[in-house]
Amino acid sequence: MSTLSAPQTMEEFRERLVQLQETMPKRVRQCADYVAENTDRIAVSTVSQLAEEAGVQPSAFMRFCQVLGFSGFSEMQRLFRDSFKQAWPDYSTRLQNLQDGHADDPSVLLADFVEAGRVSLEKLLVSVDEENLNASIGLLAKAPVIHLIGYRRAFPVVSYLAYAFEKMEIPAILHDGVGQLNAAHSIREGDAVVAVTFAPYSAETIELVATSKDLGANVVAITDAMAGPLQKLGAIPLLVSEVDVGAFRALSASLSLAICLAVAVGTHRGDK
Repeated sequence: MSTLSAPQTMEEFRERLVQLQETMPKRVRQCADYVAENTDRIAVSTVSQLAEEAGVQPSAFMRFCQVLGFSGFSEMQRLFRDSFKQAWPDYSTRLQNLQDGHADDPSVLLADFVEAGRVSLEKLLVSVDEENLNASIGLLAKAPVIHLIGYRRAFPVVSYLAYAFEKMEIPAILHDGVGQLNAAHSIREGDAVVAVTFAPYSAETIELVATSKDLGANVVAITDAMAGPLQKLGAIPLLVSEVDVGAFRALSASLSLAICLAVAVGTHRGDK
């Protein structure tokens, strides 16, 4: 067991990783190499998932955490999750930033959000790969059931899709996590999943997508980064970049993409 105290910041973590990497046993160093190249995965993955991707046993990954000074994986993961939160300001800070920028005039604020929405929509035309869009629509059109996964800021996108599919009588299940109920048991081989998540990414979404892949479902991801965690799980990526106003991000482009998917899937199913 390491006698080192746990790193308190990401900078301390990186320094310790470099400091100890060459002296680590082979399997522990294998974990270190994986973590150094995949820091975006730590906050949103389980220890078993990371160990599998690193090609080691979970016990080796736990040992890696302890060598760095952590009591276990949960403590190390907490550091990564906290760093994600710090990278994006809380709501009181966002409001203060808007006030400092003289956005206390509602008409000016509205104009700013309209402009941000316009730019986001224009960027959507070039960020979504046409081949991926067509593949996603084909996949969703033939799926027996479509599962919709999106938490927190992404929830309005999947809830709209649930509404649209219900009106078109397309079998769909909204996984909303209300009451901490887990509906993963409803996912079957051949089903399709639409997962929506944006940085810093929802751990619940990542875990449910991983489960869906294990169960044989196909996944379409509405997300904001080509190298994001959903793509690493084999999802078809549909990339969206929302322009923010004082660190507040609307969903103009994301909802437009969702509307496109719903209408296109409904049309394709109607042609059968």
